[in-house]
Amino acid sequence: MKNLKWKLIFVLAVLIGALYVALTKPINLGLDLKGGTHLVLQIDTEKALENEVSAAMREIKRRLESENIPVVSIRRDGKRIEVELLTADEVNKAVKLIKEDYERMFNVKVGGKRIELSLKPSYVSKEIDRLAEQALETIRNRVDELGVAEPVIVRNGKNRIIVELPGVKNPERAKKVIGKVANLEFKEVVDVARSPEELITKMGGTIPPGATITVEPSPTGPKFYLIKEGKREEIKVSSFEELVKRFGGKVPEDQQVLIQEIKNKNGKVVGYNFFVVKREPILTGAYLKDAYPSRDELGMPAVSFVLNSEGARIFENYTAKHIGTRLAIVLDNKVQSAPVIRSQIGARGQISGQFSYQEARDLSIVLRAGALPAPVKIVEETTVGPSLGKESVEKGIKAGVAGIIIVMLFMMVYYKTAGVIADLALLMNVILLWALMALIGATLTLPGIAGFILTIGMAVDANVIIFERIKEELRKGRNLFPAVEAGFSRAWGTILDANITTLIAAAVLFQFGTGPIKGFAVTLSLGILTSMFTAVFVTKVLLDLLVRYKPSLFRI
Repeated sequence: MKNLKWKLIFVLAVLIGALYVALTKPINLGLDLKGGTHLVLQIDTEKALENEVSAAMREIKRRLESENIPVVSIRRDGKRIEVELLTADEVNKAVKLIKEDYERMFNVKVGGKRIELSLKPSYVSKEIDRLAEQALETIRNRVDELGVAEPVIVRNGKNRIIVELPGVKNPERAKKVIGKVANLEFKEVVDVARSPEELITKMGGTIPPGATITVEPSPTGPKFYLIKEGKREEIKVSSFEELVKRFGGKVPEDQQVLIQEIKNKNGKVVGYNFFVVKREPILTGAYLKDAYPSRDELGMPAVSFVLNSEGARIFENYTAKHIGTRLAIVLDNKVQSAPVIRSQIGARGQISGQFSYQEARDLSIVLRAGALPAPVKIVEETTVGPSLGKESVEKGIKAGVAGIIIVMLFMMVYYKTAGVIADLALLMNVILLWALMALIGATLTLPGIAGFILTIGMAVDANVIIFERIKEELRKGRNLFPAVEAGFSRAWGTILDANITTLIAAAVLFQFGTGPIKGFAVTLSLGILTSMFTAVFVTKVLLDLLVRYKPSLFRI
């Protein structure tokens, strides 16, 4: 009797605590209920690795030349580098120099005057992991800058990132901010051209007499067309360097051609300027300390930036020596502006380029958060409007209430007084599950509501097993109290087995599922635990009270 008293006090304490939490602590809603955007981003690790190989190739060439080792040619083939020296006598010395800096990165194969470098599989594996972790951190910083409450940002596999943004009102803006590479560079301008023809001529090429070349914007990048004698033919090239080479021109290895988009007041691209710049940047965004939206001298939106002490020192030294020359401010391989250096520039500067104020603000966000280590593309997108989410919540609540009522009526009709006790335990289970989800900060999703409703049936499932066992004991002629004890004892093993197997399935869903599926797994797991407590412990306490004090009311 003393134990029963303390058990009843414990049940009441749990119920009061659960009611307090459920009424005072709000539960988090997933984006399918609150509205928002679900994105799956894929990191272009292949492009990042190719860029690393290109940078290594330029550095290797510079190093060999500085050591007076004649290089006939050096070129990149995908993620391989082929070096041809003037004589075979210098090969061993060249290999030694290369291994000093790049032994961790490349396998080295020698054949005559040629040296072949290929990326090591171990380096590739570690680098892909590093790229993914860096991209994850950068995206998390950008989302934090956007002010999204309770976002979900996690890796999925080797090179994918899942981003869930509940309550986002402008998903297009969020996608642009999250997916922008934001690779900021300051480069020395070698030359500038106003048209493709002028660019090709300056690089030593020629176009057919009477022909013109036009450049038109497209979602996949600029497209080139040759117009001659009224006929228009697309020129299949992937870059401006290829365009120059197509007409016999040549871009030096230490230079590259970049474009500057000319936009009208509506933001539409109406033309291009072509800049020949040094390939190696003077500074990169890695030296950036801060960035914020501002106005340029004409009152147009711009982005002001502040460099750290090392960046300021490099910038001051360069600008002091290059007064009167152009400096290209390059973002993601597009020239934003190319001002003439009028005086020495220190730690502060400004990027202008026909921005809207929102674009300037968003650019400031991505610059502060840092550049992505590799391009990313959206491979999956789901956007749920707030009205649809509200409708889902309302329907989910109706389904839950209907489920509870139907189950409770069934238990009352079929199991009579015992069914009423099961119904009381069921109501406590619902309160306890809701309080637990609020307490641990779990997110309720639409599949989570399904899991919630499923646990209602599972909660009384244990009671059904117990009550049927009690019925069997009573039919054998046992007295009421021993029959109840035996019924619970015999049912316990079956209940435990069934719930453990369901918990295992929920754990697998949580481990390998994403977003809403995880929400279902969390709700189901918590529901199993609470239903085992209420269906076994709480029901047992209430039945013991009834059997001891009012056995005449017991019906089953």
